[in-house]
Amino acid sequence: MRRHEKGERLLAIGLAALAGFVDALGFLSMGGLFVSFMSGNSTRMAVGVTSAVPGSLAAGALIAAFVGGVMAGEAVGRLAGRWRKQAVLGFLVLELLAAGTATLLRGAMLAPLLMAFAMGSANAVFQREGEVSVGVTYMTGTLVKFGQHLAAALAGGPRFAWASYLLLWLGLVAGAVAGSAA
Repeated sequence: MRRHEKGERLLAIGLAALAGFVDALGFLSMGGLFVSFMSGNSTRMAVGVTSAVPGSLAAGALIAAFVGGVMAGEAVGRLAGRWRKQAVLGFLVLELLAAGTATLLRGAMLAPLLMAFAMGSANAVFQREGEVSVGVTYMTGTLVKFGQHLAAALAGGPRFAWASYLLLWLGLVAGAVAGSAA
């Protein structure tokens, strides 16, 4: 995150806010499952292997949709070449419009699957050397980096290296608050 220019950091924070918004909508409509946070769905699915936990199959379906979205976003980004960000963002808009349309048409499970697909593709926006350089839908690593850089600052290291990680996380949280309020 620190290696990205200011405009890219702002875009990442905005995408994290969008992911939080969409995830909150999905969470509320799916009764505690996520369309962006696959760690939670993975635990839900895994617990369902040994006990009757409601939603375990749906969690697996959301994970599959998310991974499919990652693959589709990657394919769009590769085809777009130097226009990667713009193409993936355009694709993301189309996916979310499809999810919204499915919601209007009462596609009870289709809309969350499309939302998960969209959130997977959002991670294809930021890449360096073939790897995701900023994950905009998952925050565990971001919180680890925030804590590491904050500890380094307190020990005399760079004073504000932690700030961009905190802002990325706050973007997701603010989006989730807005999504749950909507």
